[in-house]
Amino acid sequence: MSGRVTAGRAGAPGVRRDRYRVLIVADRFEPGYRAGGPVRSLRQVIDAAGADIDVAIVTRDRDLGDLAPYPGLSGRWVDRERETVFYLNAASPRQWWTLTRTARAAQWDLLYVNSVWSRLSIVFVLAARVGLLRTNCVLVAPRGEMGSGALGVKRMRKKVFLALWRHVLGGSRFRWHATAPAEAVDIRRAFPAARAPFVVAAAGPEPQGHPEEPATDGPPRLVFVGRISPMKNLDLVLAALAEVRTPVVLDVYGPADDPAYWRRCRRLWAALPPHVRATWHGPLLPDQVAGAFARSHAFVLPTRGENFGHVIGESLSVGCPVICSDRTPWTELLRSGGGEVLPDVTVDAVRAAIQRVVDRSPAQRHAARVAAAAAYRAWHARAGDTRSLLDQVREAAHAG
Repeated sequence: MSGRVTAGRAGAPGVRRDRYRVLIVADRFEPGYRAGGPVRSLRQVIDAAGADIDVAIVTRDRDLGDLAPYPGLSGRWVDRERETVFYLNAASPRQWWTLTRTARAAQWDLLYVNSVWSRLSIVFVLAARVGLLRTNCVLVAPRGEMGSGALGVKRMRKKVFLALWRHVLGGSRFRWHATAPAEAVDIRRAFPAARAPFVVAAAGPEPQGHPEEPATDGPPRLVFVGRISPMKNLDLVLAALAEVRTPVVLDVYGPADDPAYWRRCRRLWAALPPHVRATWHGPLLPDQVAGAFARSHAFVLPTRGENFGHVIGESLSVGCPVICSDRTPWTELLRSGGGEVLPDVTVDAVRAAIQRVVDRSPAQRHAARVAAAAAYRAWHARAGDTRSLLDQVREAAHAG
């Protein structure tokens, strides 16, 4: 578990009337890590907030895919680094009662929900809408859920839900958070009456040193890091590898939280030719991610869409080129030297991109790593610091 944690308590979160009070709702938060980028994004939002902002968080009491809760945290308000967190077992009526009683006792300046589809988000948005939760403003972060690729998964169910949800999320109290201009466009397309979103990008990791060539004696090594879900398109990578002509290794890291999709991937895995070796290693701990990229010649992620894509920045920061769809904010950087962008996310396009990596000489693969690291350093230097999201929302509220 990272960060300072004090003993849990059953009382309300410690907020003062003379400070700006924020209640954040997110399915996953620290010490969890398997949900990937959203956890890191939320950490950045909190750390960047002004010192006079008090933050309380409601999150689930276990990590993505885990059956057991975090030891000693479930059903309590817990003081962490600069936030107070309630770790909720959503199946426990007693915990819901504790949470409801303490959350309703406070007057919140801002309710910040991270997801449109999450049941936690739905409950808290509805509570704010009907006045059961007292808050002056509701900020919604869809986290890429309004992109065309994401809306294409379970399309009809989402279409019906959005038709109803547009009425719930209407009105001057409701605002939006996008992490890139393209996501702001997606939000306005799904919610035409939405007020202009706050566009505040997440920060990428610090660039590492000059990239070294991976110490591999065998075939070129590719890596896939991410949730094994339809959004990330691992099945497309496996189908493409079945058509690659020369030896190659693929290392897969990430939680398999969609049983039906995982079965599909396993069937494709079993059909790979003998010269293609693919291994699933399970989820990576946060401090293991950079090492996985450093050992690889390319990161393959033909994603259906990312609102930011922390894992892409992590790959580039150590000089691992990225083969990616054009549905992320990283397209310009990848085209300028960070890797390769696929406008058509098809088996043929992914196979051709992989084959180009495999066919390179060792010197060419190393040159690609150097170019990726240089492109990322240039991007990181331009990105600079941005104003805190929570401070911007507060300033907008004060300005009327």
